[in-house]
Amino acid sequence: MARCACRRSRSTASPPSWITWAATTPRTSATPSRTTRCTTLPRPLSSPPPTSSSTTSSTASDDSGGLTAYHRVGPCREVTFDPARVRATIVTCGGFCPGTNTIVRELVVGLWELYDVRAIFGVQNGYRGFYSEEDEPLPLEPATVHHWHKVGGTVLSTSRDGFDLARIVDAIDRRGFNQVYAIGDDSTMRGLVRIFEEVRRRGLPVAIVGVPKTVDNDVGIIHRSFGFHTTVEAAQRAIGAAQVEAESAANGVGLVKLMGRSAGHITLHATLSSHDFDCCLIPEEDFYLCGAGGLFEFLYRRLREKGHAVVTVTEGAGQRLIVRSADPQQQHDESGNSALLDVGAWLKAELRAWWAAKHARGAAHGEVHRPDIHGLRRGGQRR
Repeated sequence: MARCACRRSRSTASPPSWITWAATTPRTSATPSRTTRCTTLPRPLSSPPPTSSSTTSSTASDDSGGLTAYHRVGPCREVTFDPARVRATIVTCGGFCPGTNTIVRELVVGLWELYDVRAIFGVQNGYRGFYSEEDEPLPLEPATVHHWHKVGGTVLSTSRDGFDLARIVDAIDRRGFNQVYAIGDDSTMRGLVRIFEEVRRRGLPVAIVGVPKTVDNDVGIIHRSFGFHTTVEAAQRAIGAAQVEAESAANGVGLVKLMGRSAGHITLHATLSSHDFDCCLIPEEDFYLCGAGGLFEFLYRRLREKGHAVVTVTEGAGQRLIVRSADPQQQHDESGNSALLDVGAWLKAELRAWWAAKHARGAAHGEVHRPDIHGLRRGGQRR
């Protein structure tokens, strides 16, 4: 995508699900084995008509007060690379996500059928696969990936670690790749920006393309990432199961923990779509347990009014309330992000302790029955 500054974008179209960086700095004459200048060639695709270059999607404000916008990607009138000389590589990184194999399949079919690219490779086991001597790039063609969209996970395999910038760019240069497609989450995209910057610094004629793939939908610029809708649908089923169990027990409380490190998009969309919930806790909004306006007071009123309640909580919510271990090894995960403590197990224990401490006497006199707290987590799996 070409980045530009504008006052306001008038486009109402949704932003693209691709983020593209292109580094096309010419090489010096000391390396004649690769193309040394950037030219435009006729676009191989003749139908449908190319996307208008004037269509943009606005994002955030820049320092000057204007908006930063990006041209929507799609078929172009001209292409920079000669398809006969393209060596494209595709890598999947980060956690599992619905649709990952479909993305790989469509990339391969699109490059092969629409642009006549014949040198396409799949890097195995995430970023480490670029430089690993054990994981040779896998040649890909439409016949190879024909049934991949029917398979879960990622056929190319993935990993959360192994990001070594110098070794990755060395491998890209050594293997002659001039198009790199990385499919991954926000951590993958941050790593990809560093690869782009290093490629540009070295003056390599390599295009870097990021395909946001994260169920959390927490990648900036775009409105929706691959895998988000499928996850919301699965989350609705978990909330529905919690509702059934909560209604079937005296003072039943259904507790559903959903994915989302720093963004509660899954929890928010799933709860608004299902309507089978009473309280939604997300990382963007702080909450507290005790006192006026606290979670416990709210749940107590709900139990008195309805006889049951359903609480949905994002895994990244309430982290400041949970006691964290002093062990430095437990502070960060393999991707370098702050390690999340189990808010679901913590909240379930706190609910039980609160009820036992505050309402044991009333329960003994038959005023309010002890709550039956049903802990449910991702996909409705019973805890």
